[in-house]
Amino acid sequence: MIAPETMEKIRALMAEASVYEEDLEESFILGGGPGGQKTNKTSNVVRLSHEPSGVQVRCGETRSRETNRWLARRMMAELILERENKRKSAARQAAEKIRRRKRRRSRRQKQKMLDDKHAHSRIKANRRKVEEE
Repeated sequence: MIAPETMEKIRALMAEASVYEEDLEESFILGGGPGGQKTNKTSNVVRLSHEPSGVQVRCGETRSRETNRWLARRMMAELILERENKRKSAARQAAEKIRRRKRRRSRRQKQKMLDDKHAHSRIKANRRKVEEE
């Protein structure tokens, strides 16, 4: 359960982002992932869509539907504020950095990397001691 102070902070954030309850469309989806049978059989994932901006947010961080409702509202307000300020939050930047790091290399990049490795291997092979016969 979320504390009343936290709810007030989320409401203030929503007001700052001009997100009003009447503009939100809320639906609940079956959950998945860790949490076991309780998560997989109940509709505890919240999907919020903000009609004026067209932004959609999906939140299923906890097993509690009520907590997910508030977390989704916070995510929505933060996302809209990000768009207004045209800057990315630290969390979003970190996630994007990981995505770029995991991205598959192009054929040209991969071939260049392998060529560099082979060249380095030949240099190291020349460092070996010469065997006498």
